[in-house]
Amino acid sequence: MGPLGRLSERPRPRLSSLRTTFAVSFAVVTAAVTVLVGILSYSSAARLVRVDQQSVFLQVVQDVRDEVRRYQRTPADFSSSQPGHEVVRPSRTGVQVLGPGGRIVDRGSPALPVTARDRAAAAAAVAGRTVQHEDVVVSSDVYRVATVSLGGGRGAVQVAQEFSDTEDLLRALQQRTLITTGAVVVAAGLCGWWLARRITRRLVVLTAAAEDVARTRRLGVQVPVTGYDEVGRLGRSFDRMLGRLAQSEEDQRRLVQDAGHELRTPLTSLRTNISLLRRIEELPPDTREELVADLTQEARELTDLVNELVDLAAGQSDTEPPQRVDLADLAEDVAGLARRRTGREILVRASGDTTADGRPGMLQRAVSNLVENAAKFDRGGTAPIEIDVTGPVRVPHTGGAHGGPVRVRVLDRGPGIDGGDLTRIFDRFYRAADARSLPGSGLGLSIVREVAAAHGGTPFAHPRPGGGSVIGFTVGDDTGHLDGGVLAGED
Repeated sequence: MGPLGRLSERPRPRLSSLRTTFAVSFAVVTAAVTVLVGILSYSSAARLVRVDQQSVFLQVVQDVRDEVRRYQRTPADFSSSQPGHEVVRPSRTGVQVLGPGGRIVDRGSPALPVTARDRAAAAAAVAGRTVQHEDVVVSSDVYRVATVSLGGGRGAVQVAQEFSDTEDLLRALQQRTLITTGAVVVAAGLCGWWLARRITRRLVVLTAAAEDVARTRRLGVQVPVTGYDEVGRLGRSFDRMLGRLAQSEEDQRRLVQDAGHELRTPLTSLRTNISLLRRIEELPPDTREELVADLTQEARELTDLVNELVDLAAGQSDTEPPQRVDLADLAEDVAGLARRRTGREILVRASGDTTADGRPGMLQRAVSNLVENAAKFDRGGTAPIEIDVTGPVRVPHTGGAHGGPVRVRVLDRGPGIDGGDLTRIFDRFYRAADARSLPGSGLGLSIVREVAAAHGGTPFAHPRPGGGSVIGFTVGDDTGHLDGGVLAGED
C-alpha cells in the first residue's frame, strides 16, 4: 500500500463538541475585546497623565521666566525661606537656587546636579535663558530639570519635576489592567461554558436521540424538547419525522405480511397445477384444457395482485407533481375506457365546481378502481353504472364557489354491500364472503382509501336505495371524518 493509502487510513482527530466550541469562542472573543479595550484605555490614560505632568512643569518654568524677565530678581528672592514664591514650588516640584558662578546657595530637596551648562546659565547676562535636562537621575529617581538664568550674572533657578513616580503609578495601573483582563477572561470562559451548556442542552438531547435511533434502529423514540425557538421547532419536527418514519415502517411491515399471506394461495395453486403438468400426457383432453385454463387464470390473478401491490406501494410515495384537476373530465376519461373494457353503459353526471388540486394519475386510478369494482360485482347487469361528481356551488356574478370538497361517487345496481362489511371494505386484502369466488385481490378499495387520504379526503360507502351500492371518496375535505369506513352524513 502506498503512502497516500496509509495516510487516508489514519483516524481523523475527533472534533470538539458544540458546547466546547461555543464556550471557547465566547471566551476568545471576550478576551480579545477586553484586551483591546484595556490596551486602549491604558494608552489613553498614560498619555493623558504624561501630557498633564509635562504641561504643569512647562507652566512652572514659564512662570519663572516671566518673573525674572519682568523684575530683577536675586537668588535670595527664590530662597525657600523667602515668603511669596510658592508659585514656583507646586506639589511634586523641586527648586534649587544657584548664585553667581553656579554656586548652590539654596539646596533643593533632593539636591540637583549642576552641570557646566547650568553654570553658564547662572553667569548669563540675559534674564530668562533656559537650559533643560531630561531623565536626570537623582537618588534612583528620575527628574526633568530646567535652569532659568536671573540675568546680569546673578545666578539661576533650577526647577525639577519627578516623573518616575508617575511611571510607577502607570505601571501599577498596567498591572491592575492585566489582572482585571485575566479575571474578565476567566469569567467570560465560565459564563460562556454555562451559556453554551444551557443553549446546547436541547441539541444534546436531539443528538442522543438521533444516535440512539441510528444504533438501535428503533423509531419509537420520544424527543422531550420544549420551547418555541429554532431548537424547539427542530425538536418537534424531528419528533414528527420519527413518528412518520415509524408509521411508514409499520405500514410496510403490514403490507409485506398481508402480501405474503395473499400470495401463498395463488402460488400454492400454481405449484399444484405445475405438478400435474408432469403427467399431462396421462390426462384426458378436457382435463388438459381445464388445467391450462386454470394456470392462465392463476397467472393473470397473480399478475394483477403484484400490479396492485406495486400501485399501492407507489401511491404512498408518489412523486407526481400536484396540479389543478377537473374530476368531471377525469371521470369521462375513466368511463370511456371502462366502456371499451366491459361493454357496459356508464353515465357521468357533474355539478358545481369539480376542480381540485391533486395528482391526476392517482385520482384516475382511484376512480377506475371504483368503476371496475362496480362492474365486477354487477356482472350481467343491465342498468348503467353511474359516476357522480359533485363540487361546491358556484357563486353568481363572481365566478367563484363556496368552499367545500369535491365528491366522487360510483353507483351500481349490484347485490349491494352487507352492513357488516361496510366497516371493512377499505381494508387491505379484505373480501366479503360473497366476493371470494370472484377475481380480484382485495386491494382496489384500499388504494381508493390511500388516494383519498393523500388528497385530504375520506372514502365512504353505503347501500343504494332500491338496490345496489354507492362507493366513493372526497377530495380536499380536511374536516371530514371516517367513522368505521363510512363517511358520516352520507345518504
